[in-house]
Amino acid sequence: MSIELFCPAKINWLLAITGKRKDCYHEMVSLVAPLAYGDRLRLNRGTDKMGISLKILGAELTDGPNNLAWRATELFLKRFGLEGSIDIEIEKFIPIGAGLGGGSSDAVGALKGLAALFKVDDEIALLELAAELGSDCPLFLKGEPVLMRGRGEKLEPLDEDERRILDGTPIALFKPAFGISTLWAFKALAADISQYANPSAVERSLDGWRDGKLPLSDLMQNSFESVVGQKYPSIPLVMDRIRRETGCQCSLSGSGSACFAIGQADSFGQIREITRECWGESAFFQETTISDIGLTETPGISS
Repeated sequence: MSIELFCPAKINWLLAITGKRKDCYHEMVSLVAPLAYGDRLRLNRGTDKMGISLKILGAELTDGPNNLAWRATELFLKRFGLEGSIDIEIEKFIPIGAGLGGGSSDAVGALKGLAALFKVDDEIALLELAAELGSDCPLFLKGEPVLMRGRGEKLEPLDEDERRILDGTPIALFKPAFGISTLWAFKALAADISQYANPSAVERSLDGWRDGKLPLSDLMQNSFESVVGQKYPSIPLVMDRIRRETGCQCSLSGSGSACFAIGQADSFGQIREITRECWGESAFFQETTISDIGLTETPGISS
């Protein structure tokens, strides 16, 4: 039996890192939204052998136990006491080291696909497994915009009106050829505590938007922009030029190096030209939209 899933990329519309925790993780508040752009993951459950195999198309990534989708499969089988042959194939479109959540989305796609293959209905267990895999894994379980808190494991749903404001928003993704290490970004941020966001100010902004007193665009902020810009100055320079020449608003997603822009979709072609002029033909560019599966009823799994 086989199954295929769409594994969406994500953007952090808001990413406020408010301090370091005693467990060495960071405390965050983030408004995260999945996109209509992402990877494809295929799972096949065999009966003639035991073990896991992984094939990756479109990117040079480890195809062994260090891969997050492989680890998700191991954890799932162990958690539910299952055995069997699982063949995983991932067709990569989301760039690596971009802050778009590709590896985490693939891992959660594996969890959701396995749950469907083995007919496991346990949302709490899947959430626990996702949180064990990584801080931004739980957000991919629902396929809808959510607020993330804690180290990412605490998910707060938005109401339907808030989700509709986000759903379908045109997004332009762009990044230079290089990626950025998330571990480096957190260490750089921790080295300058003045860069941490004020939690009270963040909550006031969120409350203002949710009460209808603040436009959604005013929530766009990312705590990593300063430290990333100091090491990679071309990123803020390109975003500033895009803002100036197109009127679109821009922000970093995650710890980068991917950025995203919002505005009139007919301006996105100009963004593509700016990024290619500044970063060369190897620059990544993709037009997409925010996608809320719960509202659009877009099928995420096919067998």
